[in-house]
Amino acid sequence: MGTIILIILIILLIGGLPSWPYSSGWGYGPSGILGVLLIIVIILLLTGRL
Repeated sequence: MGTIILIILIILLIGGLPSWPYSSGWGYGPSGILGVLLIIVIILLLTGRL
């Protein structure tokens, strides 16, 4: 279950990067939030709580 969540967050992080034309006006907000969530999930996986 934790691996699936990790893969989904990585895909969302790549999709949220402001490199495509439709997301150029978003700034780094979406990828920053997803990056923080990714770090939290990785920490939870490493400690065995997820």
